[in-house]
Amino acid sequence: MRPGTDVTENGLRHLLNEWDPIGVADDVQDEYDCMLAPLLQRLRAGADQTEIGGFLQYELEDHFGLAPLPSEPEAMAVRVISWWTTAGRADGTGCGG
Repeated sequence: MRPGTDVTENGLRHLLNEWDPIGVADDVQDEYDCMLAPLLQRLRAGADQTEIGGFLQYELEDHFGLAPLPSEPEAMAVRVISWWTTAGRADGTGCGG
């Protein structure tokens, strides 16, 4: 496990729980953990906002069975990229780290 991985996963978990597209994060803190590893893998590989938004769209439709508005995954992708840039500077795991 790379240094900062726990912190990064916890930070991303917190961000996904704030988003809470299915409305269960208050009761089930690990509901979105299925997205942690795939998102972190994409971020570490340099994924951009479009790729992150596409992944989130796919997960909401395919895994969770939702039909989100197109702006929902895109807005979250903006937040994820912004968070990753900040988290990467803080713990050395982002921005291609």
